[in-house]
Amino acid sequence: MSHFSATPLDPLLVTMDIAAGRMSPPGPTMVRRMADLEGLFADQAAWARSVESDNPVVYEVSSSPVPEVPRELPHSITTIFPGACSNELYMTKGHQHPDPQGEIYLGLSGVGGLLMYDGTRTEWLEMRPGTIGYIPPGWAHRSVNTHDEPYRFLAVYPGGAGHDYGWVLKHGMGSRVVARDGGVHLLPDPR
Repeated sequence: MSHFSATPLDPLLVTMDIAAGRMSPPGPTMVRRMADLEGLFADQAAWARSVESDNPVVYEVSSSPVPEVPRELPHSITTIFPGACSNELYMTKGHQHPDPQGEIYLGLSGVGGLLMYDGTRTEWLEMRPGTIGYIPPGWAHRSVNTHDEPYRFLAVYPGGAGHDYGWVLKHGMGSRVVARDGGVHLLPDPR
């Protein structure tokens, strides 16, 4: 029998306000502006101009109060706003879990995609309300808004998995997601 050192959480009912992208009771909320995404967009000059002009909010994450500790299942709603830097669509930073574990994303509103990369192979899943994207252990992952309205999804992940954002900066995601010729395309990432 293993012992869990943190105080166990009592049973909890969490409600989602999908239209607002919020959870109640609330946990931490994180706002990522363009300046927080340094090194992620291919066109660094366009990124710098965006930061200097208005430094827009690219995405927000509203978490429940479930802690990110082993044996817990934290969950959050991420809202990615519509937009692009040059022609590369707004996205999350992307990360890999240092303790490789699976994760699920449930599309809530809007349309987007789930980009995954295992260091060799890239996979893309289009996400819409009601779709579930499964992220296997060991795959880096990033979400992208592919349309002109906010894209929201629910993430549920193991609390002890951790988040390594540096891995994506170093290795990339295998592909970049761009808007071109009226559609969404994946272009090779040279890293």
